[in-house]
Amino acid sequence: MPNPVKPIPDNFHSLTPNLVCRNAAQAIEFYKAVFGATELMRMPGPGGKIMHAELQIGDSRFFVNDSMGKSIPTGPEPGASNPMYLHLYVEDVDTIYNRAIKGGARVDMPLQDMFWGDRYGLPATSRHFYGQVGCALRTCKTQKNTFRTETNIEWMRSS
Repeated sequence: MPNPVKPIPDNFHSLTPNLVCRNAAQAIEFYKAVFGATELMRMPGPGGKIMHAELQIGDSRFFVNDSMGKSIPTGPEPGASNPMYLHLYVEDVDTIYNRAIKGGARVDMPLQDMFWGDRYGLPATSRHFYGQVGCALRTCKTQKNTFRTETNIEWMRSS
């Protein structure tokens, strides 16, 4: 008998991030206010924690929850950069970036036009896991664009 359950549920991509936060409820409100996330579902847990929540930004869904075990998720220390980011493509990166900063994020990388063809910046906070925002400005042909490679190497050296 064939399995009627789809291995990848409708409206999901193969890769679905799961963000474990110190305060999932606060993170969810931040994602809604700054990135226009839609909260699709929330499962409350003990002590007011969130066991599982599903959110959507654009065409992508992701999960958010509080830490339920003994380990507490670590965020970047003050002045340190987050080691992992989610890249969010948006139509108006300036508005979203500024909204993130006004919403309490710090600037890990100022918004700027990058050598790879995106307008890009890194807002960060020690309370939540989130990161890069950008919009494509132009298409770069990586195989023929030696300027891009040289600029990339110089940019990495200066960072």
